[in-house]
Amino acid sequence: MPDFSELSDFLRSRRAALTPEEIGLPQFAERRRVPGLRREEVALAAGLSVTHYTRLEQGRTVQVSDAVLDAIARTLRLTPDEYSHLMDLARPATATSRRAQPPRAACADHGVRQLIDTFADTPALVLDRHNDILAWNAMGHLLLAMHLDFDVPEHPSRRPNLTRMLFLDERTRDLYPQWHEEAQLAVASLRLVAGRYPQDKQLAELIGELIMNSEEFAQRWARHPVRTCVAGTKEMVHPLAGYMELSFQSLLVPGAAGQRMIAYTARVGTESEAALRLLSSTLRVPEAGLGTPVR
Repeated sequence: MPDFSELSDFLRSRRAALTPEEIGLPQFAERRRVPGLRREEVALAAGLSVTHYTRLEQGRTVQVSDAVLDAIARTLRLTPDEYSHLMDLARPATATSRRAQPPRAACADHGVRQLIDTFADTPALVLDRHNDILAWNAMGHLLLAMHLDFDVPEHPSRRPNLTRMLFLDERTRDLYPQWHEEAQLAVASLRLVAGRYPQDKQLAELIGELIMNSEEFAQRWARHPVRTCVAGTKEMVHPLAGYMELSFQSLLVPGAAGQRMIAYTARVGTESEAALRLLSSTLRVPEAGLGTPVR
């Protein structure tokens, strides 16, 4: 029997974030015992029976139609990412079979590894779906984790994980002046992946580890944020190059078990571009002592 506890948590979190006025229902003056919408109000606005919606939220309905899920999504004002997450949670068996993939990629795709090595002045890395770093080029290592050995992604038992580093590694945390925004996005992205791969034991172990060791992660996880982010801007304060505002782009690697490549760039003519050039120049100095290959 599938476990629908995640679906229950998600629906409760979303109705708690809305008021009757926001979905077109009148709000009366009586004292409300729970924040946000009641189940009865969600059912009314979605055109469902209270019993049907309650059974769904309590995980007692195995089969649910697209029309019902669509009505609930509209009522709860779900974003496209949240709607996709709802579909995954409501049909975990379908999500598992549709996206069945090996639990861990043993190594980065060879062609992508060669590609990022040609990015002489551009930080780049290869991740799996758990956010484990499978490979990085010299600039990627220097930008994100120069305190780690360059070859650590080659060892699965020691392989760094970007989400774990963000919450449990102080040097990584210090990179981000807007750390709380980074943390929120990291949790929201991980939530989306967890819904897509409900049987992924390695992913469940990572989430459990973070909940046990980071109260900040646990609090964010409990709020059930959902969001995907394949491009955007990150602010960083690097110990060697100082402040940088970098654009990032994430690209899926076709046929490589959920791997993706991320590259960081700066706008031409900006101080951030100069900071990246300064960072790149340290790779050519053997005495830098950074444990990074010298080009």
